[in-house]
Amino acid sequence: MKTLGHWLASPWRRSAAAVLAGALPVLAYPAPSLWWWAYVALVPWLLLLRTAPTGKRAAYDGWCGGFGLMLAMHHWLLPFLHVFTFVIAALLGALWALWGRLAHRLLAGEPSRRRIAAALLVLPSGWLAIELVRSWQGLGGPWGMLGSSQWEVEPALRLASVGGVWLLSFLVVAVNVAVAVLVAVRRARVPAVAGLVATAAATSAAWAFSPRPDIDGEVRIAVVQPGVVDGGKSADRRFDREEQLTRRLAGQDVDLIVWGESSVGFDLGDRPDLARRLAALSRATDAGILVNVDARRSDKPGIYKSSILAGPDGLTGERYDKMRLVPFGEYVPARSLLGWATSVGKAAGEDRRRGTQPVVMNVGNGLRVGPMVCFETAFPDMTRHLAREGADVLIGQSSTSTFQQSWAPEQHASLAALRAAETGRPMVHATLTGVSAVYGPSGQRIGPWLGTDASAAHVYEVPLAHGTTPYVRLGDWTVYAALLILAAWVAGEGVRSLRLRRSAPEPRVRPARTAHGSPARPGR
Repeated sequence: MKTLGHWLASPWRRSAAAVLAGALPVLAYPAPSLWWWAYVALVPWLLLLRTAPTGKRAAYDGWCGGFGLMLAMHHWLLPFLHVFTFVIAALLGALWALWGRLAHRLLAGEPSRRRIAAALLVLPSGWLAIELVRSWQGLGGPWGMLGSSQWEVEPALRLASVGGVWLLSFLVVAVNVAVAVLVAVRRARVPAVAGLVATAAATSAAWAFSPRPDIDGEVRIAVVQPGVVDGGKSADRRFDREEQLTRRLAGQDVDLIVWGESSVGFDLGDRPDLARRLAALSRATDAGILVNVDARRSDKPGIYKSSILAGPDGLTGERYDKMRLVPFGEYVPARSLLGWATSVGKAAGEDRRRGTQPVVMNVGNGLRVGPMVCFETAFPDMTRHLAREGADVLIGQSSTSTFQQSWAPEQHASLAALRAAETGRPMVHATLTGVSAVYGPSGQRIGPWLGTDASAAHVYEVPLAHGTTPYVRLGDWTVYAALLILAAWVAGEGVRSLRLRRSAPEPRVRPARTAHGSPARPGR
């Protein structure tokens, strides 16, 4: 019977194993939501990297694992981008090539305690560097950051208030490294156990000493989710359904009503009849209505996605234009080179226009909200900025109707829990077709989720909180610490290599010999 080592001797089998190992963490995210799985999901990949025959092969295994991770994390794009999904996964997966080589350098063979201790800091730091690079919106943004798998774990949410989702990613990778060492390197168990104890101590300290949001009020916010609307003139029919659901909120003492992304498919400057209907709804419910318009604007060129507030007297003038657009979904990066993606999938035929700045809206009765649109709720820096600018409630307007039968709606809704915990501000995630959800200032779920099969209007009693979390105050300090760790390790390795070269004995030069084998004498 062949051993696993013999089976992995084949380069093709080894590559397939790396792809599979890289895909394993996806089970920790919604919809499976096996949050505990995140703490061991990287172990098979790490064990494969440490047993690579060479550093070059480990880099290739890192790339293959990154490809598997990105493909599994974005599998719901397949009906939308088709074969281009594999291209994107391969390009993003290349970010893990250097991480694979780094894992091999630190864990291969019988690593010393010094190397194990370095691995517990350097490998999580390298992972954070990768998440930092791919968090750029042009590369797809921070969707599927490893720490975001912990969105429903209360201690993890407390840690998020200290160091954001970055701190969670760092600690999850550190635990995986420690477990891999415990499994594979028996004589290095002491530093591995020390790493696990340090992680537990950090979690306990955050639980005990991190400040909790000060609850000092409550507002009633309604989410209107029309559900899937098929057939001709779907934009008109969707507006009719949203209007019908909103009228049911009359007399329920609502402070704000939120519709989902693209809830209005016409520019309200061109459709004054719709603006009047929104004003009538505001009067009937005695609340402002935050809608989202996805249309070509009448006052400037191009298509915008805009959060617009309507009041009893019509449009209030409060408007936010989406700043961070979805690559390929709302624009094609480097269209002159990648425009062919529109021929193999449903990539944007025309690039939408971007807004220029975030906006905090005053929606009445002293309530200030910070709107974001869809993809933007994945970016922790945006909610942090809105909290610093005085937003009482964070609002995400989204639509995942294209991906109804996938894991995307649940995963998107879960991100709001982290944004709430990071900032100490409640967050409302309102969608067209589900999943809609609301979270309190500590990231705890409030009320029911509205699933992808729901067409409803639901009122949530949302607690208000003030004060500043360490993450809002200090920002992405975990990322800076990780980069310093990497820089210190590289510098240390450079110094060590230089010392080894200097301490190595110089090669002895043999004297030249004559044709008869005797040493040649120097000429006069």
